[in-house]
Amino acid sequence: MANVNIKINGMPVSVPAEMTILEAARTAGIEIPTLCYLKEINQIGSCRICVVEVKGAKSLVAACTYPVNEGMEVFTSTERVHSSRKTTLELMLSTHDRKCLSCIRSGNCELQRLCWMFGVDDETLYEGENPHHDYDDSAMHMTRNNDKCILCRRCVAACAVQQSIGVIGANDRGFETHIGCAFEQDLGEVACVSCGQCIVVCPTGAIAEKDHTQKVWDALSDPKKHVLVQTAPSIRATIGEDFGMPVGTDATGKMVASLRRLGFDGVYDTNFAADMTIMEEAHEFIGRVKDGGPFPLITSCSPGWVSFCEHFFPEYIPNLSSCKSPQQMFGAIAKTWYAKEKGIDPKDIFVVGVMPCTAKKFEVNREDENAAGVPDCDIALTTREISRMIKRAGIEFTELVDEAFDSPFGEATGAGIIFGSTGGVMEAALRTAVEWLTGEELKDVDFDDVRGTAGIKEATYKVGGMDVNVAVASGLANARELLGRVKSGDKKYHFIEIMGCPGGCINGGGQPVQMAHVRNFTDLQGLRSSVLYNQDKACKIRKSHENPFIKKLYAEFFEKPNSHIAHESLHTSYKVREHH
Repeated sequence: MANVNIKINGMPVSVPAEMTILEAARTAGIEIPTLCYLKEINQIGSCRICVVEVKGAKSLVAACTYPVNEGMEVFTSTERVHSSRKTTLELMLSTHDRKCLSCIRSGNCELQRLCWMFGVDDETLYEGENPHHDYDDSAMHMTRNNDKCILCRRCVAACAVQQSIGVIGANDRGFETHIGCAFEQDLGEVACVSCGQCIVVCPTGAIAEKDHTQKVWDALSDPKKHVLVQTAPSIRATIGEDFGMPVGTDATGKMVASLRRLGFDGVYDTNFAADMTIMEEAHEFIGRVKDGGPFPLITSCSPGWVSFCEHFFPEYIPNLSSCKSPQQMFGAIAKTWYAKEKGIDPKDIFVVGVMPCTAKKFEVNREDENAAGVPDCDIALTTREISRMIKRAGIEFTELVDEAFDSPFGEATGAGIIFGSTGGVMEAALRTAVEWLTGEELKDVDFDDVRGTAGIKEATYKVGGMDVNVAVASGLANARELLGRVKSGDKKYHFIEIMGCPGGCINGGGQPVQMAHVRNFTDLQGLRSSVLYNQDKACKIRKSHENPFIKKLYAEFFEKPNSHIAHESLHTSYKVREHH
């Protein structure tokens, strides 16, 4: 489509004709504030914060939905615009719980930021009807406080559009309008899969992960507890954002140094458990190739996806890999092999997972995740939670000198690292499965067709005379579409990777919250993923089955992939879950 010529605040700009005023202003280096708009997810123009003046128009228009046209003149910062935005903010605050000092989002709240920008304070607020709502903490992974909700409906769109679940929506009318579940059910009673995408898009503190940091502080203070921490592959690519570092910063060394200063008895890398997952999963895939199915084999690393499958596609439960996720495998190994090596009672080992994912909070409570008779992993913290612990301890994250993970659980390959991005599990599995199936060394380990942040990716690889059809999906709406193709018979795959969050773990529901003006105009997924692929490329060992520590574990304890002891410790089971 051809460009159109417009003026923004008197400055000539040439932009594609399909753009909105909001997008056009951004190309000119002007940020128009928003509260409800999320690119490609929520474009409803309801919050009225993005209003601007257009020459010739009688009313202010919503920049997020209003298209540009030839000769248009736009004014984004007039007194009329400022007055309208300030009045809207004052009206929002008139029904808002303004306990900002104790709010989890204080300092990173979009409403708070805008109120500061437009000079809104308590003395200018309107008085009137101010309904209050019940606090919902029924879900395992999150809480909901509608007294802090501004009805932007971003969470509703993330749940329905991005994740195709739609368990929340706007209930009632007028002043009584609030976000809730059908028939006012608690969140813990519906088919929420704990993905947390609603949390990372919320502009306020209306929804947040359940904070389990105190349980970790208590364990660290207990002399009877041997406390281990493991960090998922993606955390190194995102945690720096919580300390003001640019998106796409590799903060591995500083992350390790900060965790060591919190007092953990061991600081370890979940990547090694990702390598172990590949050993078990690749063996499982090869077994299905030899036995003729059942196909497709579908990965099981993402607990949000697993819960989604149990709720909405239970017919594919037999297709799920029985492998535990890397988080749970780490805990199982820590409380079996490691406990034996160290002479520690498994019940005295306390395993903390630092994860990109709120669904991990649900996963640690799943059945059949207790290899040593106690939970494999005791607590799953989000990136945000561990960042709060680091800040509370007074640790100057950005000033730390880089440190390395502890041995032996710090030894991982490039294959384990890329687990954090969509397509990474598939690529890691192929690096091992191809060598095992062909009996030949794989020279080129890069499977570019399954890389990138596209929602659905497909590829066919010739492996030992067999065409292996693979697919990758991230985000549950894409998972639903992909499984629909399989169910209809339109597509036949041998191996499918599904991640519950768009882009994979680097965009998980437990990752640092970025304000809308960053989410809408920054390639968060691409920049974060690049950290993982750069680390993989720099690794001397890039195939899971070549990890020397993994070889040692099998030789000394697990015997071989999918042995009886490996199956008892490293595999799990699933069940059909009812949903309303």
